[in-house]
Amino acid sequence: MALDFVAEVSERPPLVLGVDPRPQLHPGGEPLRSIARYAAGLMEELASELAAVKFQYAFFEALGIPGWRLLQELIAAARVLGLPVIHDAKRGDIGSTAEAYARATLARWPGSALTVNPYLGKDALQPFFESAAASGGAVFVLVKTSNPGSGDFQDLQAQGRPLYRHVAERLAAWCDEYPAAKRWSRVAAVVGGTYPQVLQELRPLMPKSLFLAPGLGAQGAQAQPLEGVLWSASRAIFYPNGKPQIEEGAARARSYLRQLRVG
Repeated sequence: MALDFVAEVSERPPLVLGVDPRPQLHPGGEPLRSIARYAAGLMEELASELAAVKFQYAFFEALGIPGWRLLQELIAAARVLGLPVIHDAKRGDIGSTAEAYARATLARWPGSALTVNPYLGKDALQPFFESAAASGGAVFVLVKTSNPGSGDFQDLQAQGRPLYRHVAERLAAWCDEYPAAKRWSRVAAVVGGTYPQVLQELRPLMPKSLFLAPGLGAQGAQAQPLEGVLWSASRAIFYPNGKPQIEEGAARARSYLRQLRVG
């Protein structure tokens, strides 16, 4: 049976585990092996309680070739556990390069999702959308990001509306071109949980898009139940209290799920 990211996550609890490995928090002679064992253990503990696992590519790429191997190992481990995967790489480039990025992620791992940057326009996004349609994946396009400086550009007024709203309106218009499970599209959006008023504003504007809402925990977002919103926490679950602790990480995750009324 072919994997389909949208079909899978739409039936699962709306919590995403972010994996951002930090070798300095794993003392000993083999920190990458320690990361691999710890991440696999935490994913196994929460396998039935997560929508997906989000791997932040920068933290793996910073570790060189061993980090790339670790990334592939953990993606495979997530899939063995039945967990959908989000490649948090925020790719974005001209069409031919976008095609290569899509092959490296969506096509290589069918049934997964990828975060992308919309700044270059539709011709640079289309290869990702087409690859997602062919592989049973999804594309989370940055609309309103969770960081404090997001407003420097995303909130700029253009024709009487903030720029992020223009992006949302364009994405909503493209949703029907890439249908997925039930009423959802493969065209999805990143909308930071740190801006709850924007989540409320954009949810009816983009009725066919799943939202990825980062910011739980370290960035101060508060979980709230909203249809089609996948809440993401990284450090708060993966390194609770700044340490690798499976039991405490799982307890934090279950606390968020209770707030989302699915626990």
